[in-house]
Amino acid sequence: MGLLDNVERGIEKIVRGAFSSGSSGRVEPLELAIALRRELDQRSMVLGQGRTLAPNVFTVRLSSSDFTQAQKWGAPLAEELCDVVIKHARSQSYTLQGPVRVSFTRDSSLKPGVLEVDSSTEKASSAQSRVSSPPAPRQGPTARLQPVLDVDGQRYTLNAPSVVLGRSSEADILVDDTGVSRRHLEIRTENGASRAIDLGSTNGSFVNGQKVQGEAVLTDGSTIAMGRTRIVFRLLPVRTGGR
Repeated sequence: MGLLDNVERGIEKIVRGAFSSGSSGRVEPLELAIALRRELDQRSMVLGQGRTLAPNVFTVRLSSSDFTQAQKWGAPLAEELCDVVIKHARSQSYTLQGPVRVSFTRDSSLKPGVLEVDSSTEKASSAQSRVSSPPAPRQGPTARLQPVLDVDGQRYTLNAPSVVLGRSSEADILVDDTGVSRRHLEIRTENGASRAIDLGSTNGSFVNGQKVQGEAVLTDGSTIAMGRTRIVFRLLPVRTGGR
């Protein structure tokens, strides 16, 4: 079970006084999720043409004791917080210009149970990592990355070198959207790199808010828009062996 299971149900219960030091005396995972969602909403900027740009890089400042606890939660919490950001951005139709990253830092001026979030917008770069987490010993070799698509709450693993998305039942991934063409978009993966290729769709395809002219490179966290459908492209580590 993840640290942030049933986030939506828990947020409503905890949101009143989530950031006061008097509640539990320490920051809880749900409070981190609430703070990140709030930061997204407060720092989003309307760019015009229906685009709203939101931050994708977050630094959570914690008291010394809360930072120590965050180190114990480790990378799994950072992973789940990235998922919270991506899902909230998709639900609000926010544009993310690069991969989502969440990191923690110690701030001795903060009291236990109090947190602050700093955010920024950084464009995608092949050298960027998706998640930054509290320092922890590395175990085993670097994991291979598996491309996946998150479409309306469903995750599709891109195991084939070519995957077609569209409204036709013959498409590899069926997108039930009247604004999507029967064969709308192809995701082509070669030599570890993925590209989005528009297949001459009627309404066009967009990657990170930019219309695809032929094809566009996909990086971790790229958002794809087809009709009314928003899709997130992700690169997830594939681990071999047990933990």
